[in-house]
Amino acid sequence: MTTLLVIAKAPVPGRVKTRLTPPYSPSQAALLAEAALTDSLAAVVAAPVRRRVLALDGAPGPWLPTGFEVVPQCAGTLDVRLAAAFARCTGPTVLIGMDTPQVTPTLLAPALAKDAWRKCDAWFGPALDGGFWALGLAVPEPELVRGVPMTRPDTGTVQRKRLVDAGLVVRDLRLLRDVDTAEDALAVAAEAPHTRFARALARIRAGDDAR
Repeated sequence: MTTLLVIAKAPVPGRVKTRLTPPYSPSQAALLAEAALTDSLAAVVAAPVRRRVLALDGAPGPWLPTGFEVVPQCAGTLDVRLAAAFARCTGPTVLIGMDTPQVTPTLLAPALAKDAWRKCDAWFGPALDGGFWALGLAVPEPELVRGVPMTRPDTGTVQRKRLVDAGLVVRDLRLLRDVDTAEDALAVAAEAPHTRFARALARIRAGDDAR
């Protein structure tokens, strides 16, 4: 079975979701980040995998469910941190972040099925902003990620081309929207109203954002 790898920052005000500020305060942005992370981890817990790894920048909090192996992120740019996280894994591994609280085991299912790797070497989850929300590798080779320019409109295109140029057969997951801006937050909450993220956003907009 596959390893699910989550890369995330601890939801500390001023360190997470800074593009949400303004209109939201740093504390409100951290509340939304915690809710998004909690949703993402819950989806991982519910998924049928052999190993769950959280590569974390910061300290674990009460939002962390049981069943995760927590490892620290290394220093460096995002591509370096992703590469280091993959280097800790063996066998088929699927990486996701904390920016897609709408993620579910169903959305991840194609890359986690028993025959997921029978006819491909990589799974790619494109994001609406041009990046990617998921990256699965049958062999988690760090050099497939290291050096890819991150947080650009062409990040996903460059990353997918890197995989293809390496001779890998790539299959795609569904397009999802990352939560980076206030507009993203509203759109994702409307798409997934059942999530903790949507409920947290509703409380903030109603003026009730106490922890």
